[in-house]
Amino acid sequence: MKNIAIIPARSGSKGVKDKNIRCLCGKPLMAYTIEAALKSGEFDEVMVSTDSEKYADIAKRYGANVPFLRSNATATDKASSWDTVREVLSGYNKSGKNFDTFCLLQPTSPLRNSQDIKNAFSIYREKASFAVVSVCEAEHSPLWCGHLPESREFIDFLSVESMKQRQEGKKFYRLNGAIYIVNCHKFEKETFLYHHGSFAYIMPQDRSVDIDTEIDFRLAEILMGIKTVTTNL
Repeated sequence: MKNIAIIPARSGSKGVKDKNIRCLCGKPLMAYTIEAALKSGEFDEVMVSTDSEKYADIAKRYGANVPFLRSNATATDKASSWDTVREVLSGYNKSGKNFDTFCLLQPTSPLRNSQDIKNAFSIYREKASFAVVSVCEAEHSPLWCGHLPESREFIDFLSVESMKQRQEGKKFYRLNGAIYIVNCHKFEKETFLYHHGSFAYIMPQDRSVDIDTEIDFRLAEILMGIKTVTTNL
């Protein structure tokens, strides 16, 4: 099975400027994902998809390949991750390289480690025919959420049934954006991953930080600091 890791790192981040190369505990953010992918030993190719020569140089410094830059069409905030994946796979295909799976590893998940990647691939090999996607337990139950009308009156905000389910302690999980392992051949026909043939890899919340804001950055710094102190004890 030939596997490619695709690390999307465009330069036009709006929430946090230059997010993907911003220094986090001594390294550019994307470096953590590149290093985890390489250390996992699961990939025939670890590539960074970027629209920036500067980002490409940083990616190469940490061991990733950048055989081509993104097109203008996939460098905007309106382009989806799947648009980027299609462009990457097409680019490799033109050069005569084909893969059985791609693994989308977003650089905004710096606490996801090489063992997480290996564990997810173990699930893929064992039972998945389409995809393995990482999740973590939801911090708050969606059963406590609802829609409010303009008046802010509690009309159909919560149901009696949802309150019963909450009391029963049913667990809920959310996508954490860290790992998407997908069958390349099936992806050509369908991009909706969440059905028969796809399985979840459950990650702990402390490795599921997805950096999108300054607060997320600070949280990642705190968690990395705790990890460093614990490791050195």
